[in-house]
Amino acid sequence: MAETQYKPPGLEAWDIVIVVLYFIVILGVGLFAMFKSNRGTVSGYFLAGRFMTWLPVGASLFASNIGSEHFIGLAGSGAAGGIGVGAFEFNAIILLQLLGWVFLPVYIAGGICTLPEYISRRYGGRRLRMWLSVLSLLLYIFTKISVNLFSGALFIRLALGWNLYLAILLMLGMTCLCTLTGGLTAVIYTDTLCTFLMVTGSLTVMGLGFAEVGGYSGLKEKYMMAVSNDTLFSNSSCGRPRDDAFVMLRDPVNSDMPWAGFIFGQTIASIWYWCADQVIVQRALAAKSLSHAQGACLLASYIKILPLFTLVMPGMISRVLSPDRVACSVPEKCMEICGSEVGCTNIAYPELVLKLLPTGLKGLMMAVMMAALMSDLTSIFNSASTLFTIDVYGRFRKQASVRELMIVGRIMVAIMTGIGILWIPVVQSVQGGQLFIYIQAVSAYFSPPIAALYLISILWTKATEKGAFWGMIVGFIVGAIRMILDFTHLEPRCGEEDTRPSIIAKVHYMYFALILFWLTVFTIVVISYFTEPRPEGNTARLTWWTLHEKPSDTDVMEEARDEEIEMQEIPDEDEKEIEEKEAEDDKEKDATEETPTVTLRPLRHPPESKIKRLYSWFCGYEAGTEEAKKAAHEQHERLAMITSLKRDPRAETFLNINVGDAISRKLDLSVDESGGKRDREELRKLLQMSDCPSLKDASYEAARVRDALCAKLWLEKQTGKVC
Repeated sequence: MAETQYKPPGLEAWDIVIVVLYFIVILGVGLFAMFKSNRGTVSGYFLAGRFMTWLPVGASLFASNIGSEHFIGLAGSGAAGGIGVGAFEFNAIILLQLLGWVFLPVYIAGGICTLPEYISRRYGGRRLRMWLSVLSLLLYIFTKISVNLFSGALFIRLALGWNLYLAILLMLGMTCLCTLTGGLTAVIYTDTLCTFLMVTGSLTVMGLGFAEVGGYSGLKEKYMMAVSNDTLFSNSSCGRPRDDAFVMLRDPVNSDMPWAGFIFGQTIASIWYWCADQVIVQRALAAKSLSHAQGACLLASYIKILPLFTLVMPGMISRVLSPDRVACSVPEKCMEICGSEVGCTNIAYPELVLKLLPTGLKGLMMAVMMAALMSDLTSIFNSASTLFTIDVYGRFRKQASVRELMIVGRIMVAIMTGIGILWIPVVQSVQGGQLFIYIQAVSAYFSPPIAALYLISILWTKATEKGAFWGMIVGFIVGAIRMILDFTHLEPRCGEEDTRPSIIAKVHYMYFALILFWLTVFTIVVISYFTEPRPEGNTARLTWWTLHEKPSDTDVMEEARDEEIEMQEIPDEDEKEIEEKEAEDDKEKDATEETPTVTLRPLRHPPESKIKRLYSWFCGYEAGTEEAKKAAHEQHERLAMITSLKRDPRAETFLNINVGDAISRKLDLSVDESGGKRDREELRKLLQMSDCPSLKDASYEAARVRDALCAKLWLEKQTGKVC
């Protein structure tokens, strides 16, 4: 009998103690980062000074990816459709190697701080850089901020019975408190701890879940019978498990995970996320060398094997253990259970945690979920602040002080968060209520043009600024039209007629991503052929083919140094007169020198009160101090060493061997999970043993337990009770 109202179990004393201890540790990590790191420069605040080794960077790559939306979304899609959603995790193994061995060498050689900055150096001009930054911020709102807030709040609501939006405010407050001050250093240290907690906690839940259902074989047997009572005693096929639930890549036309669309379309859309998104790439750029960055990519790729088993399958287990709630199919009852009429599979993971875990472990998983949420949000907030302050606001306010840039960046993050909260009702209602599929669909509308732009920029030296800009505009317009059509013509509920336009109903979003990618490529290439490219010297160290060339007219290192110098306090009116005179002297000197020198002159600041100095230190506004200037010069010297791409031959050989191993493991896993023949034979044997005559000689397609009578007979045989 289906439950119609959820009664929150509440957290006991030891659960609350564990959650509080977790937040104390996180606050300690943030304070450690404040003392440990230099936050008064661009590189110090936004790239952790480029001092990070492979272990924390790799952990941060994983933690920045696996947020609360993965705990909710992957488990929810697993409960709704089986293991197919695990293909996204395996695909990341390949794309992380693409990042480490193709994209990162170019980014590091160019000495860039943000990805739009790379595009600006590659093509010149400002409009393309500005457009990319704005587009990235929009994607953050629709695919990152809104879904993270919703998924984290959903878990808190189920655990504590709180209002959804009250839970959101709590999470935002804790996230800002823990990570506002330390910049990327605090984010990476926090991510390292979060990774340990997420892996440990999810492995614990997985082990308890498999023990409850009798292992993997028990899951395969029981998942196909996991339907709610409303579904069981109806003639409808709605709310029943998919026939191909244990096949990863499925029919190319009539399935939710078409193998052709995934390989050729989804892979392209995911290139943006893993290779051209500021949130992910910013972590790799914080590494102390290319070798450490590549090692971090390898570490993250090995950990990415786990989510299929620790998140997707536990979602399926949750459906087995709580079919009336997780697999509800009646809109009115679903609304009472989880607040959504389209289904309640999103509650699969928190439902499993609250159902299985004893006191103490329940608090640990509460901390893990909060760790995942805060890890993702801190990554997004830091990267969004970086993009806006450097690539958008900094273009209009070139003389802005570091204090002004920091404040404006945080205000922009607050505005984006507000928009994300307003977008949450849309997230709840689209894509059949599957959170993870919503993320992938929205990404498919906007990310293929970005992927096309970065691939062409790195691999083709003849691409021009006009071709790149208009290719992006065309791709954005087409993607926006598809998104508007998708959100104004929602997918019909099970059993209802599909009246959507053919471009929506018959073209899967993965195939649309493929079409959009090649449309953008075609536009960029055609326009580039009819426009004048930049001189060859201006692409030095900015493409794969010119990695080791020396720039002919623009010294990349000088540009990087200038960015550090910009992050100084703006002098007062009296000091401005002195600075103007010194600037005139510099111009005269530059006229006689072939290469201009950069001299940092101490600025005269009025004495600050102790309270103001403490406030400036707490918020990282230290750019005007002599220590910050000295740190800027030290970071400049480190940047010169990093961008040389010099590596230990032994480390290079070791990394190349491991990247081959990672790719081969990914292919083996994908082939193994996509082979449905073995599953079919096991199912057929199971059904031959049943007492249902109509199924004994059935084909595979008809063999899945679909009619209510046979399901009832099967349950009676297994339990010994009359249903």
